[in-house]
Amino acid sequence: MARYIGPKFKIDRRLGSNLMLKGERSRSPKHPLEKKGAVPPGQHGIRSLKRKPSDYSIQLKEKQKVKYMYGLLERQFKRFFQLASKSKGKTGEKLLELLERRLDNVIYRLSFASSRAQARQMVSHGHIIVNDKKVNIPSYITAVNDIISVKPTSSGLELIKKSLKESSDLPPWLDRKGTVGKVKSLPGRDVAPAEINEQLIVEYYSR
Repeated sequence: MARYIGPKFKIDRRLGSNLMLKGERSRSPKHPLEKKGAVPPGQHGIRSLKRKPSDYSIQLKEKQKVKYMYGLLERQFKRFFQLASKSKGKTGEKLLELLERRLDNVIYRLSFASSRAQARQMVSHGHIIVNDKKVNIPSYITAVNDIISVKPTSSGLELIKKSLKESSDLPPWLDRKGTVGKVKSLPGRDVAPAEINEQLIVEYYSR
């Protein structure tokens, strides 16, 4: 399955959640979900809201929400779930931890990029250094004490400077000084979006 490249706000409307797919633009009061009476895309949106969703559709929607939020393909997302299910602890929480530790997500959390999609491009194009070595794999799983930085020749890129200027507070498991970041600890459940119900994803894959 190819990566979705269509309108990002359309995904938000379909899933009924602001997934921050367009970075700071997703915070705009003009976001479709901020409009009164917002409904899923398509002429039958209002009618579909009246149907009681099945357990399966609720589980699928939650899985799709998290998959799109972190920008993964279906097979990639399933692989992360399988890794989580083999790890100690609650599978759902472990899944979110692994997703947060992805290099593209860490770049986004460090505010080197304004969205995860932009962060993924930065990694793929060779702008990121991990522990003094270039890493161009967005799915690379970071570890405690990893040092993540922007390549010196890339630190002057306008998109990076703009993102840092508009940056919000860092999550407690990360540290940053300029264009150099560090993984201080493993991310806890509290750093992932509160509206995610990871147990529904576990139930989806347990069918």
